[in-house]
Amino acid sequence: MANGFTDEDDALLVELGVEIETKKVAARTPREERIIAGFEEIQRFVDQNGRVPSHGEDKDIFERLYATRLDRLRELSESTDLISDMDHQGLLAAEKPVEDIDLENLDDDALLAELGIDAEASSISELKHVRSTSEKKAAEEIAGREKCEDFETFRPLFEQVQKELDSGLRETRKFELKAEIEQGRFFIVGGQKAYVAEMGDIKLTDQGRTDARLRVIFDNGTQSKMLMRSLQRALNADGDAGRRITEINAGPLFSDEATDGDEASGTIYVLRSRSDHPMVAANRELVHKIGVTSNDVEKRIVGAQLQPTFLMAKVDIVATYELYNINRSKLETLLHRVFATAKLDIEIPDRFGRPMKPKEWFLVPFFAIEEAVQRIKDGTISGFIYDPASATFVKA
Repeated sequence: MANGFTDEDDALLVELGVEIETKKVAARTPREERIIAGFEEIQRFVDQNGRVPSHGEDKDIFERLYATRLDRLRELSESTDLISDMDHQGLLAAEKPVEDIDLENLDDDALLAELGIDAEASSISELKHVRSTSEKKAAEEIAGREKCEDFETFRPLFEQVQKELDSGLRETRKFELKAEIEQGRFFIVGGQKAYVAEMGDIKLTDQGRTDARLRVIFDNGTQSKMLMRSLQRALNADGDAGRRITEINAGPLFSDEATDGDEASGTIYVLRSRSDHPMVAANRELVHKIGVTSNDVEKRIVGAQLQPTFLMAKVDIVATYELYNINRSKLETLLHRVFATAKLDIEIPDRFGRPMKPKEWFLVPFFAIEEAVQRIKDGTISGFIYDPASATFVKA
């Protein structure tokens, strides 16, 4: 018989009161196969990342797609009946989505539209109802990341790059060409910084295009052995959010002259006060104002004796540094942060007698200011802190 028992066995079971059911294993429809395959992709994501995929513009595009697909699966009773037995992670029992979206009738193109992606224009539009093995592999190369066991080796690189972005030594630009992908370069993909730590030999694909195997480290401690074209596809899929982090500007940051292509940003100025305030008078060679201006410094200090920011006294210009291709407000913030431990705490009455606490004044020798400027220029400032006791920079 179909259930594997003989007629005598069946009769005996009936006598014992055991109900016999002949289970039929029906062939699955293409739609059911798609539901199962889609759920298995979500399960792989959970296994690899240790969490359920979630929504958010800062998330990887595939994570956002998986999150929306999971919302859809939770809503469909047809889906839950089909895949509940394979849900060993308890994904279907998780919190229902809060978005007011008719998920039941959305296909993958519609899901992409909900994510703000034009399925016709985006390279991600290859994700149709049924995807080829190569398409699935390309998707998994981007989403399927693993823990980077030697991430502590790379952590200082990410920290250094962030400081250089904050100070204006680096900037981000929209990713445009695959040729920009090189070993040692940084990118922003899926809201995360990515570092190309290794790059294999360049080879030609069957379509005559160049490609290479990469080892890409992400700032969340994961890595991926993806192909160059996979990283390119992910960066393009991010639109304007897919960015390349530039190298440290090769042009002069502080110079008396600009070279071709340099864009003037402003001027750093170092001033010394002529104030007769007891603290200033006793430490005149050490009390300096450090600032950045987009105007002419000579014009900036006109009427200094009437302004609390200049200690209600005339000032002398000690030094100026012209800025090129750098964010002056970020640089000023960095300079003030460097000398935060030597900030001058002083109160000066303004011309109406109101007490004021001027900013940007520091009790620091000029040679230390010069060293700080030089360390910002060569990118080594992040590895040092200023010690006011010795008036020197020491390793952090």
